[in-house]
Amino acid sequence: MQFLHNSLVELITQTSTNLPPDVRAAMSAANAAERPSTQASQALNIILSNIDMAEEDAGPICQDTGMPTFYVHTPVGVNQIQIRNTIQAAIADATKLGKLRPNSVDSITGKNSGDNLGEGTPVIHFEQWEHDEIEVKLVLKGGGCENKNIQYSLPATLENLGRADRNLEGVRKCILHAVWQAQGQGCAPGALGVCIGSDRAHGYDLAKEQLFRTLDDVNPNPLLAELEARIMSEANTLGVGTMGFGGKVSLIGCKVTAANRLPASFFVSVAYSCWAFRRLGVRLDAKDGAITQWLYRDPSRVVEKMTMGEGLPLTGREIVLQAPVSEAAVRALKVGDVVLIKGDMYTGRDAVHAHLMKNPPPVNLNGSVLYHCGPVMLQENGKWKVKAAGPTTSIREEPYQADVIKRYGVRVVIGKGGMGARTLAALKESGAVYLNGIGGAAQYYARTVKSVEDVHLLDFGIPEAMWHLRVENFPAIVTMDAHGNSLHADVEKATAEKLGELQPA
Repeated sequence: MQFLHNSLVELITQTSTNLPPDVRAAMSAANAAERPSTQASQALNIILSNIDMAEEDAGPICQDTGMPTFYVHTPVGVNQIQIRNTIQAAIADATKLGKLRPNSVDSITGKNSGDNLGEGTPVIHFEQWEHDEIEVKLVLKGGGCENKNIQYSLPATLENLGRADRNLEGVRKCILHAVWQAQGQGCAPGALGVCIGSDRAHGYDLAKEQLFRTLDDVNPNPLLAELEARIMSEANTLGVGTMGFGGKVSLIGCKVTAANRLPASFFVSVAYSCWAFRRLGVRLDAKDGAITQWLYRDPSRVVEKMTMGEGLPLTGREIVLQAPVSEAAVRALKVGDVVLIKGDMYTGRDAVHAHLMKNPPPVNLNGSVLYHCGPVMLQENGKWKVKAAGPTTSIREEPYQADVIKRYGVRVVIGKGGMGARTLAALKESGAVYLNGIGGAAQYYARTVKSVEDVHLLDFGIPEAMWHLRVENFPAIVTMDAHGNSLHADVEKATAEKLGELQPA
């Protein structure tokens, strides 16, 4: 098995950096469906450019490379222990090369292992089959969309949809609710894997396995095929849109399976994937581990460019924010404004926000730009370099954000998916603003970073540390302003009304 390690590193690299053709086609179609110059269209321009950049530079499409999850089929007699050990070594090496972000955190101590290895990570599912080759499939599903997974126990009463019973109509309501509840926090447009039935644990597993179906396939079960088609049609009338900005495309795929259940239970398990839908596979020679075939991609085929532009087309109406930012500059902004940030910003996610509730910041945050981001970083010749740096889901910081703004004078918060009523009130009271970056656009934003000035709280691990970055022309959209307005609240309300209108046929 002398080639196994290199084959697995290549699988991990390609999965992290190069979206498969069916996902590319779906995102191109989404872009064509949106009206130019809308917020959804602006976001898609950045997303498509980011996809190109990631493939060109072999850099992570999204900085959150997720929980690596492998599905492995082996011929009878193949040593699965050897394969497991080699997968773990390949994961560690891919992390060292900057193809994966170190994401494995001890749930008891909170310590990041630094190499994506630890108890239960990576996730590896083995199954034997009666073929001569080994098959390895990999899905990288980030934390933002993983947090929007949802499971329903029927019968149930759902927001805006009413009663959902133990039948396909009840299942339909659950799936539509799953799309609606994700909003921009799951980096829409998303794709769903769904399992009807089974038990709680295995239902989720079967739902995630549905994400290995190509987006353009047709379910062999005619009832489920009809359900999938109907969900795709109805979900895309809701108006959630790209990044939850509103728009015509909220879903790029819906794949449903069914499994037998206990009489007492009727679960509908939904695995939500973001637009950065990273899954690939390989067939391997069982004797030496060499790649004999790629799944979901043809490496001999030239990868078509997703866009001819450079991301966000500038109109001249963009507002330049120079950091540190004044209160007057923030008060002048309103929801919908596109801003370009120049100057210094600091990253801060879950660990940093929790730390700031009990400890003073290691830097002066007065007038600062605080970026909800866990970047991929590599140290080259003693200097840190940003390899990927898109926004993380902001709602996790809702318990802390208002206090951090008030105590330390933060003027600009950047993230994705929006925040809640308490943060909105603090923005108005303190003269601060929330900017929505484009989730998953990790390569696009990495290119706006001109230098890494410093790092603080590195004991928290690379993703959770406070990185001091100097940026230029960092684009984002005002979605919560200092006047009490929130695009996220408006879109959620409007889409809730549309959801309620989707009555049974």
